[in-house]
Amino acid sequence: MSDPVTALVPTGQILAAEVEARGWTQADFAVVLGRPTQFVSEIISGKKEITRESAAQIGAALGTSPEFWLNLQDAYLLHEQLMDSKTQKELDKVRRRARLNELAPISALLKRGIIRGRTVDEQEAELKELFELEDINDDPEYALAARRSNSSEKYLAVQLTWIACVRRAARQRKIVAPFSAEKLGRVAAQIPSLLVSPDEFRILPGLFAEAGVVLVYVEALPGAKIDGCTFFLDGIPVIGLSGRGKRLDKILFTLLHEAAHLRLGHVNPDDLIIEEVEQHANISACEQAANDEAGKWIFSKPLPKTRDRINQAWILQVANDLNLAPIVIIGRLQNMNRLDWRSTLAKNAPTVTEELESW
Repeated sequence: MSDPVTALVPTGQILAAEVEARGWTQADFAVVLGRPTQFVSEIISGKKEITRESAAQIGAALGTSPEFWLNLQDAYLLHEQLMDSKTQKELDKVRRRARLNELAPISALLKRGIIRGRTVDEQEAELKELFELEDINDDPEYALAARRSNSSEKYLAVQLTWIACVRRAARQRKIVAPFSAEKLGRVAAQIPSLLVSPDEFRILPGLFAEAGVVLVYVEALPGAKIDGCTFFLDGIPVIGLSGRGKRLDKILFTLLHEAAHLRLGHVNPDDLIIEEVEQHANISACEQAANDEAGKWIFSKPLPKTRDRINQAWILQVANDLNLAPIVIIGRLQNMNRLDWRSTLAKNAPTVTEELESW
């Protein structure tokens, strides 16, 4: 290995000194190597870099290791690179781009139009605004508070980015009514019978605003695997939906599940719950309670005993009796394993993406 002094000297100069110390000319050294004189001249002048092959030959001729010459050359070239302001500016951009992509899925945000900047400076400024950061190297404050109620898994950058988008959308909403857990419970209990078709989803932000809750929709980012979230923003509770699942019954349950977290006091101003509302083998007490509360709101009366063969007419009759959308009955039976997930009864199930986008 070279020492700090030789690292500042071009490798060709060191090689020339070694050759001269042996009383050889460049032509003599070329003969020793079995190479053209021009080859030696270009290495000594710095026009040609030493390769692994030539390092082995030089080492054999001068009684040194090939690594000595390669390391010597790398140390000098890296030092030159360090001293080159233009190169360092480009490397700084690489570091900043790496940080931006560590913080958020830049390509997805550009494709979605969430950020529009094309330069590093523009993208950095937009991410600082989105994540509410003074310095791009800081971690978002809510990242420390984020938790899953039923898992200790670390959150992905794409998931925290989605939360940042929800927060930004929530800041644009105005809430006039103070938060009331009791009123939220009354609203939640009414919702299942109101949402018998996708159109009714358009009224939800207004209903939740009356209970002092901000309700927003931000389309799920690729790979986020998040159905919803619940948190407090400046003392105001926020529920965010990603629309993952699309089906009316799935979005309804996600919404009521998140509302249940608020109604039951699972969320406080220092917490942030991000979750996939799916079945888990080891569900926590907190999640189970939210599931149970959401289930009570949807099914204020139990389902009648199912037939051996469930048909469309029976589904429609039960839905009419319970004042629920037929897909809600189908979804319940599927979750109870009384109906196959591939059942034709769920064919052309109503989706609510268009209605969520109207929020």
